[in-house]
Amino acid sequence: MARFGPDTLLPVLAALPPTPRLWIAYSGGLDSHCLLHACASLGTRLPVSLGAIHLDHGLHPLAPVWSEHCRQVCAALGVPYAQRHLKLQRRPGASLEALARSARRRALATLLGPAELVATAQHRDDQAETLLLALLRGGGVHGLASMPAIMPLGAGFLVRPLLGFDRADLRDYAARHALTWVEDPSNADTGFDRNYLRGRVMPLLRARWPAAAATLARGARHCADAAALIDEAAEALLPALAGSRPGTLSVAALLALPDPKRRIALRRWVGALGFLTPSADRLGRVVDEVLCARGDAEPLVAWRGCEIRRYRDDVFALSPLPPRPDETILPWPGGAALQLPGGLGELHWRPPDLGSRALAPRIVGFGLQGLRCRDSAGHRRRLKQLFQAAGVPGWLRPYVPLVLEAGALRAVAGVSGCGPDAPAAHWSGHPWQGFGIFTG
Repeated sequence: MARFGPDTLLPVLAALPPTPRLWIAYSGGLDSHCLLHACASLGTRLPVSLGAIHLDHGLHPLAPVWSEHCRQVCAALGVPYAQRHLKLQRRPGASLEALARSARRRALATLLGPAELVATAQHRDDQAETLLLALLRGGGVHGLASMPAIMPLGAGFLVRPLLGFDRADLRDYAARHALTWVEDPSNADTGFDRNYLRGRVMPLLRARWPAAAATLARGARHCADAAALIDEAAEALLPALAGSRPGTLSVAALLALPDPKRRIALRRWVGALGFLTPSADRLGRVVDEVLCARGDAEPLVAWRGCEIRRYRDDVFALSPLPPRPDETILPWPGGAALQLPGGLGELHWRPPDLGSRALAPRIVGFGLQGLRCRDSAGHRRRLKQLFQAAGVPGWLRPYVPLVLEAGALRAVAGVSGCGPDAPAAHWSGHPWQGFGIFTG
């Protein structure tokens, strides 16, 4: 490929999806400066609105200086400039690199309008380093596929137009155009895995194999092709694995599959629901601890942002359950919707109270024990039996609002009214709306 510049970048940009605006994720460093400068140099040959977005991590005392440098560069190039401040909440044991990456992704996602693109400046050397990191962490083909050239993000897409260029190409471009950039001192800290590979390992590999970066990046492309075929095969499997609830999978159907197919189906299912896909170890735990659990067990395998649970033959992928409501009793005046605590939605009578009949004091509680309820035929049943008949998982029952009048159970929200003439308490806006568990 010819050396990096506006003319060699233009065909790459022309192959991207049509967009009303192209944002450049501009850190102020060499790579993103080269990308921004080359895009701005295209002028009217770039038939989209161009903008730059700078993300201030707030981790270094020179961050305001870097932000001002970025603003001045954009002003000189005539590129509209925007800035966002990230609020990183460091957690014990969590990788600062991973936290920053997630925060950047969230900030860029909220920036994008429909079909807009944001371009980041990762290049071929970055791709090689990402592949090596994935290998050292024991990643599968999806991890070894490394960084895709384009991926959905928010209402638009994140694109990486520099993956076909080396770091040396960008340094040459910066020298030819006398560009100035900021240097983050943390980039030299070999305590970070990527910096160690970049500063210590890659020079050794290049000394023995000069084309190491290009060769490793080509290996990542091969893995991306393989990952795409695996995803296609997994997608074809999922319809036959559907559980009895929307969005769930069937335990029996999964156990009937050979192990490799079972694993790719589970990965694809979790990813399609919008969760971070599990590591190989956690995926193995899902098979061993959830699919193979006793019928009366309540197994749980969790990772960041996702919980895998089971009830009967259904496997659920959920956002982490909120803290259980305490035993506080909530008064519920007649005729008004009741807002529940902890993001658990709200309650309405269905049908609403009619006429002016006197209502006994109505209260709502959670996890109350020893209650009984009359079913539609008038038979008294224990609350546990009612939950079982309605197919409500045991791990959800403490969150179900219980409506009482004069000390007697009047309705189980989303499940049933208590008595032949009892209205149901309609439960809306709760976190499990889409699973079809609560219908009353």
